[in-house]
Amino acid sequence: MNYGIAIFPSKPIQDQANAFRKRYDPHYSLIPPHITLKESFGADDEKINELITELKIIANETKPFTINIDKVRTFAPVTNTIYFKVEPIQALMDMQEKMHTGKFKDNSEHPFVPHITIAQDLMHDEFSDVVGRLEMEEFHFEDTIDRFQLLYQLENESWTVYETFVFGKEKV
Repeated sequence: MNYGIAIFPSKPIQDQANAFRKRYDPHYSLIPPHITLKESFGADDEKINELITELKIIANETKPFTINIDKVRTFAPVTNTIYFKVEPIQALMDMQEKMHTGKFKDNSEHPFVPHITIAQDLMHDEFSDVVGRLEMEEFHFEDTIDRFQLLYQLENESWTVYETFVFGKEKV
């Protein structure tokens, strides 16, 4: 089965992201707006139970932290993806790194850039128009993060929560 690990931001951030995603993201219906901590990876039942124990340890060792989003950026020219840029604070970077070491296989294809995708797979002209418009808009979100989720992928390619890990409260 395919799994992934993500943080779901608060409803106001999700609502703003979805306002764009409905129109500009073909994956809109597959997963809510999120910050990916670990890309999709395969695991059997035995391996996922081992990783859940590790995720509980990571959650226990993590204190709630605040993220800030102040701008829209892109991954151009690599892809026509537009995203809310999440400021890369140390607590977030450390947590993501822990999910790629030890019992976790490092499956990252790119350096970690904390973000919430709001548009992807756009044709070049539409991409240019949307980026130009969004870069002129002001965005400011602050959000307290106190949990992350282990997700699994369903047969229809959508993602759903397998387990939620609350910071400082997990029993190992």
